[in-house]
Order: sequence, then C-alpha cells, then structure tokens
Amino acid sequence: MKTVIVTGALGNLGKAVTKKFIAEGYMVIGTSIPGEEGIPDFSTDRFEQAIVDLMNEDTSARFVDTIIKKYKTIDAAVLTVGGFTMGTIADTATKDILNQYKLNFETAYNVARPVFAQMMKQNNGRLFFTGARPGLETQYGAGMTAYSLTKSLLVRLTELMNFEAKGHNVTANLVVPSIIDTPQNRKAMPKADFSSWAKPEDIANIIYYYCTEAASAIREPIIKVYNNA
Repeated sequence: MKTVIVTGALGNLGKAVTKKFIAEGYMVIGTSIPGEEGIPDFSTDRFEQAIVDLMNEDTSARFVDTIIKKYKTIDAAVLTVGGFTMGTIADTATKDILNQYKLNFETAYNVARPVFAQMMKQNNGRLFFTGARPGLETQYGAGMTAYSLTKSLLVRLTELMNFEAKGHNVTANLVVPSIIDTPQNRKAMPKADFSSWAKPEDIANIIYYYCTEAASAIREPIIKVYNNA
C-alpha cells in the first residue's frame, strides 16, 4: 500500500486531499495541531492522525522518522498548512514577515526536508507545496506583503529541490491556486462569483493525477489551478 503525508488534514484543502487519496487506496498520515484530535470524516483504517507542531523542526523530523520506520517508504507528501494576512509595505513590520514565514515556510520546510531526503534515498516520491498566486505573480501580491514574500520562498525551494533531484524519480511540485472555494472565503467575499474559484476537490484530483503513472514523465511543474478567477 502506498503512503502519503498530508499536513493540515483538517483544513479545507487538506480534507479534500485526504479523502481523495483514501479513495485511491493510499495509507494517509494526516497532521493536525494539539486540540484537533478526532476526525470522524475519515473513519477508515487507511487514515492515521498525527498531532505535530510543524513549526518545531525537531518534532517534525521525529514525526517523519516515525512514519519511515513504520511504513518503510513515503510515496507522496502534500503540504497544505499556511496562513494569510493583509498589509502594505508601510503597514508590514519585520515581525509580521517572521510570523508569516513560520506559518508558510517553516511548516512546509520542516516536513519537506526529511521527506525529500527519504525520497532521494528510495529514488521515488512526489512532494507538493501549496503556493499562492501572490507569491508567484508580483502584481497579485500588492497589499499582501508578508504573505507574498513568504509564499515566494516556496517557489525557489521547489526549484532547488528539483535541481538536486535530477536523475532521480523524485519531483517537487508547486500547486498554485487562485482563490479556493471555502466557507471562509465565501463569508469574506459574499458578492464574488464563487463559480470562478478553484474547488478543493478539483485541486485534490489534480494533485493525485501528478502522483499517477500517467504523469510520471513530468518534471519541475508549477501547477496553476486558477479556474476563472
């Protein structure tokens, strides 16, 4: 049975990804934070919940090591944890950038680093970072300084990993949604055209596709899931 790590399994995208990979026969190890124990939506023996502080490098490394010892391989990892804040350059202090750095970069890097090392060792694996349009296209980052800057680091990390992984059956993938159709976003933007947004289930389907044999020849992908937004 193939294994996939999904960070932020209780989030809107994390839930959709978890359900998709369970449906496709994977063993899913989903992370959540203390206080979020118990996930009735995933009542299956192919889901394992792990309570992990992803901002802690040592804790994250021990989590990945535990998964390797138990399941021997990690076939895929989908890293969905992150945070958002508004703020122009004039409004954004260094501490604001550091807070977003912890949420958007450290939570990804602390898991991705040991996972990537294991994938290189086993010569197989698909790693997915959750990017953002403001981190990829500068014009969309206006008024979101800290968020845009920290999400842009995932672009470069994806490139660096793929450079190191040349010659191996390992790819780092950057999934870049526009606006995800979530209850929170609908509440924040009640007059928007929700049909133009990217649905979590569609993003999950795309991520799974990149793990299939049909996509095995694809390298260094930036996957823009914009729908019509």
